[in-house]
Amino acid sequence: MNREKRLQIFEKLSEAIPEPKTELNYTSTFELLIAVILSAQATDKGVNKATAKLYSIANSPEAIFNLGEEGLKEQIKTIGLYNAKAANIIKTCRLLIDKHQSQVPQTREALEALPGVGRKTANVILNTAFGQPTIAVDTHIFRVGNRTRIATGKDVLEVEKKLIKSVPGQFLLDAHHLLILHGRYTCIARKPRCGSCVIESLCEFKDKTES
Repeated sequence: MNREKRLQIFEKLSEAIPEPKTELNYTSTFELLIAVILSAQATDKGVNKATAKLYSIANSPEAIFNLGEEGLKEQIKTIGLYNAKAANIIKTCRLLIDKHQSQVPQTREALEALPGVGRKTANVILNTAFGQPTIAVDTHIFRVGNRTRIATGKDVLEVEKKLIKSVPGQFLLDAHHLLILHGRYTCIARKPRCGSCVIESLCEFKDKTES
């Protein structure tokens, strides 16, 4: 895909999605971090339901740590993999208190050193909380990148690297949410909604007969 076509794609996506932002609810960087950790293999809707309950009683590293692992499990048990997530979150809170003055660190290295935080989660925090031009490639972005041919790759890291190189500079900060929201509501996994897609004429997806 050439540079001009990519530019047109992101221009159209930004017009269709004028406020590209996460659908996770949060009021602080710490709340965002916990929500993103919880969102692995879970829906944003499900996470928001759980965090509304959790944050009403504990929304700081100290408060969540004081709940203890069992207490935290009780608050997030509606979310998949809640046992492992609770264990990681308690460990993360301990590290934030001990090593970061209860603040979420602003570097990839420090973020990825937190239990339950991998490259994708770190990218979300760096982009959404700290305004860095990172792209967290989830299943939606991986699908959109490969299907449209904006950025193809056999794994998420390959797609991420290609997106960072190929997304027009003026859209790099918002590309993460533009692509996620497009994949979540239009370029869906089964039967993509090509007929209502604002970039259909620019997309290089070959099998539109199923739409």
